[in-house]
Amino acid sequence: MVCLGNICRSPLAEGILQSKVNADEVSVDSAGTAAYHVRELPDPRSIEVARKYGIDLTTQRARKFSVKDFNEFHEIFVMDDSNYQNVILKARGKEDESKVKMILNESQPNENKSVPDPYYGGNDGFENVYQMLDEACEVMIKRL
Repeated sequence: MVCLGNICRSPLAEGILQSKVNADEVSVDSAGTAAYHVRELPDPRSIEVARKYGIDLTTQRARKFSVKDFNEFHEIFVMDDSNYQNVILKARGKEDESKVKMILNESQPNENKSVPDPYYGGNDGFENVYQMLDEACEVMIKRL
């Protein structure tokens, strides 16, 4: 799961998907394309909305996406077009590129919609993002 700073959207996506999978069978992680918040906890508003649904994000720490993530993961879900482009720029070839997907295409196929960044908005934005990501992860889990 990849967003810009790895403190709002991607930690929520990581937490949501982790809550739906068998951890022995599926590995879920998140990262940001920028290093603004490396080693920081997710945004308190992400922590709060996740907690509302029984998900604990306080074990997560922000990190920057790296080329080695292409080796570690079968699928790399990005939150918006900007992050899609940033991840694709790190791809070493077609195999890496094929792993990168817009997360909302899971629930809204081929629409390439972005998950809005709630960072500069209020708590409602975090709730909205949670619901979008939960829907996408619900579809994803059926496929997995």
